[in-house]
Amino acid sequence: MNGTLWLSVALAGLLGCKFDSTAVRGPSNASVLDLENRIVNPFQDQTAKAIVLFFIRTDCPISNRYAPEIERLAATYGKKSIAFWLIYPEAETSPEKIEQHCKEYQLSLKPLRDPRHALVKLARVTVTPEAAVFLPDGSEIYRGRIDNRYVDFGKERPAPTIRDLDEALKSVIGGKPVVSSVTRAVGCYIE
Repeated sequence: MNGTLWLSVALAGLLGCKFDSTAVRGPSNASVLDLENRIVNPFQDQTAKAIVLFFIRTDCPISNRYAPEIERLAATYGKKSIAFWLIYPEAETSPEKIEQHCKEYQLSLKPLRDPRHALVKLARVTVTPEAAVFLPDGSEIYRGRIDNRYVDFGKERPAPTIRDLDEALKSVIGGKPVVSSVTRAVGCYIE
């Protein structure tokens, strides 16, 4: 049994989860939980040109304000072979609360729970909302804000003047390098 497979089986046993062998592709440290307590690796879709992880919280007003933009980006780029996931990093957030949150804010993307911060560490994110874009091999090509609507805490523009994530995804689709690979996100800190 290879190291990645062994680690996934061991993690499933420790967490009392169902093991799905398809979840071992991509970075070996990227396995998290779905709402049914199954181990999932968002990098398993090897047909995706890129994988976008949106780190959000149910109780973060800034994350909640971005729900329509998250949906817009997924609708625009999902049909262009970009995979999108919602990542909930707070350990105490129950699957029921996540389902309620998705319903309330009309979020249609697949939600994942990251209670041990496997994806938080991989993406090196610190706040919600924050986005990370990876290639299928696990290399990160963008991390940071969705756009520049929030300048700082309590300082919001009426509309963004720079749509950083949108620009990064246009670069991926066009086969070009991402110009700004890291931007500063404003939001609620991940504990």
